[in-house]
Amino acid sequence: MIRRMVTNPMPQFPAGFLWGVSTSAHQIEGAADAREPSVWDVFTAEPGRVKDGSTAAVACDSYHRYPEDVALLAGLGVDAYRFSVSWPRVDSPGGLDFYDSLVDALCAAGVRPVVTLFHWDLPVALDWLERDTASRFADHVSVVAERLGDRVAKWITLNEPAEHTLLGHALGVHAPGRRLMFDALPVAHHQLLAHGLAVRALRAAGAGDIGIANSHGPTWAASEKPEDRQAAEFYDLLLNRLFSDPLLIGRYPEGIGELMPGDVEADLKVIAEPIDWYGINYYAPTRVGAPQGAEIEFGGLSLPAELPFTVREIEDRPVTDFGWPVVPEALTELLTGFAERYGDRLPPVLITENGCSYEGVDDQERIAYLDGHIRALHRAVEAGVDVRGYFVWSLLDNFEWAEGYARRFGLVHTDFETLERTPKASYAWLRDLLRAQR
Repeated sequence: MIRRMVTNPMPQFPAGFLWGVSTSAHQIEGAADAREPSVWDVFTAEPGRVKDGSTAAVACDSYHRYPEDVALLAGLGVDAYRFSVSWPRVDSPGGLDFYDSLVDALCAAGVRPVVTLFHWDLPVALDWLERDTASRFADHVSVVAERLGDRVAKWITLNEPAEHTLLGHALGVHAPGRRLMFDALPVAHHQLLAHGLAVRALRAAGAGDIGIANSHGPTWAASEKPEDRQAAEFYDLLLNRLFSDPLLIGRYPEGIGELMPGDVEADLKVIAEPIDWYGINYYAPTRVGAPQGAEIEFGGLSLPAELPFTVREIEDRPVTDFGWPVVPEALTELLTGFAERYGDRLPPVLITENGCSYEGVDDQERIAYLDGHIRALHRAVEAGVDVRGYFVWSLLDNFEWAEGYARRFGLVHTDFETLERTPKASYAWLRDLLRAQR
C-alpha cells in the first residue's frame, strides 16, 4: 500500500504557469536498430564505461510504447512534455515519422510538445571539436522544424552543454569519453555557436518560443579563506557563467574569450541571438575549495588532482541515492542571483529539469524533495523573478548515462525486465498538486 504524505497547501503560482515533465531520447526510446548509432552507443559498448555494463539499446522501449507514456502524461495532468529528438534517428529512414506520431498523440491528449533538439546523442560521424558540427546541427534543426513546427509549443536548442563538455570531453566519464581537461573548451564554444545557428534556423522556419536548457547551481566557497573563495569563483565561471554570459550579455567571462577558437567576436553575435526564455536545470549547489593535491571521489565522479579546485561535501544535509545534497533554498538563491546579475538581459525563466534519484514505488523522499523545491521556486517568484514554468525530471525511470539502470529518477517505476510502468506515490502527489493549482 502506498502511503500518502500530507503537506501544507502549496502556494498558488500565477495563471498560465507551465507544469511539465522531461525525458530524453537516448534514455527512454530504445529501438537502437531503428536509428543510426550515436557516440553513446560506441561509449557504452566499451567495457567499464557504464557501471552496470548496460546499454540503452532497449531502455524503456518508448519508441514502441509511447502511447502508454502519453496516457501516463494525460493521467498526470501536466500541461507540457519535454522530450528530445534523436539526431541519429532523424538521420535514419522514417526516423521523423516516429516523432510525427508522438507529437500528434501529445496534441490529441492535450499535452503541449516541448522539443529538445540535442540531448548528448551526437551521430558518430560528427565531433564537437570540429566547428562544422555547429553548421550541421543547424541543418538538422531545419529538417525537424519543417516537419514538426506546426505543432511544437516550445523549442530547446541544447541540453546542458556544460555537462556534455565537462563530463564527455574534459573528464571522460560520459561519451565520447575524452579526457582533454581544458583543451575541451572548443567543445563549449562550438555548442554555443550551434545554439545561435539553431535559433536562426528555427526563426527562418517560422518557429518561435525558443530557449535553451542550461544546468546551473550556486557555488559556495568552502571557507572565507582567499584560496577557497578564488577556487569557488573559478568553478562558478567554468560551470555557470561560461554558458550564460555569452548567451545573455554577448561576451565570455574575462580571460575566456581568447582561449576559444575562430573569430570569437563574430561568433558571439550569433551565440547571443535573442531567445524567448531561458531554461535552467537545477539539482544542487556545489561547495568548492582550493586544490588538495589528491584525486577525490564526489557524486559518482573521480575528479583529478590537477583541477584548480576541489569539490567538498555539503554537511548536515540529506542526500539522494545519487549522493547529491538536498538543498531546496539554493534554488531560490540561484534564481534571485541570476535576476540580479543579468537584470533586463534575462528573459523569462523556465525550470527545465529538477528531480532526484530514490528507490521504491512508495517514494516519500521524492515527494519531500519536489515539495521543498516547488516551494523554493515560489519564493523566487514572490521575490520578483519572472519564472514561467517547472518541469520534473523525469517521467520514467530510465537509462541514467554512465550509471546505467542503477539510478531511478522517475515519477513512474520502470521494470526493465518486463518494461511494465507503475506510477509511484510521487506521481499521485504531483497529479493532486496540479489539480489544486488549477
